[in-house]
Amino acid sequence: MGARRLSIEDVAALDQPVWSSLASRHRDLARGGQFARRYPPEIAPFAAISEFSTGAINGLRNLASEGPIALLGSAMLGPLEGLEVQSRAILCQMISVDTAPGRTDFAPEILGADDVAAMLELTALTKPGPFSAQTYLLGRYIGIRDGDRLVAMAGERLGFPGFTELSAVCVHPEHRGKGYARILLHTLMREISASGEVAFLHVRDENWGAIELYERLGFVLRRTFHLSVMRRSDTAN
Repeated sequence: MGARRLSIEDVAALDQPVWSSLASRHRDLARGGQFARRYPPEIAPFAAISEFSTGAINGLRNLASEGPIALLGSAMLGPLEGLEVQSRAILCQMISVDTAPGRTDFAPEILGADDVAAMLELTALTKPGPFSAQTYLLGRYIGIRDGDRLVAMAGERLGFPGFTELSAVCVHPEHRGKGYARILLHTLMREISASGEVAFLHVRDENWGAIELYERLGFVLRRTFHLSVMRRSDTAN
């Protein structure tokens, strides 16, 4: 695929991106055990299982006691024992085949703990996907301001050997059309490429505007996932 041919190990990791991340780069954040793991709810709702078994479902049910869990799968998941579905969506997984991302003379600002309130305000307005008070701990987050106001941001979320996911790409409606998303993505893509890794991302299948932007930046569709957000049902013990 493009400049990098995916190995069997790469394919397996990309097919289980949440589990791959919780088992490697973010293993210190993982809650759960051998069969089911999740991120702390204050960081992200994502969870995953190593296999589809009774032990894994029991593990998910226990993890959901902390808050809703978001699962990616090759097929749509129905209600599981002790869990009920809150929402569903189809996500496109796109992977970068551009080994020389475009450059810009503009240097976005690095975002951190002091910027959480502004990041939460922007993501609440633009709804790029799950973003909580400590999501910024997952990787690098960068932004662009208009005066004191944060008007665009993007960052890194899932990650495992050889791959880093781009996420939370959002621009304030009053500042769209200025190329801010391109600047932010090119900046992160250059850093990821310089570290010898490949950038990938997930986007809802109906978000054609974002998909077209990512295609122009050198991303191609790899596969689709069913996203199921579940919560512990009232009848669970």
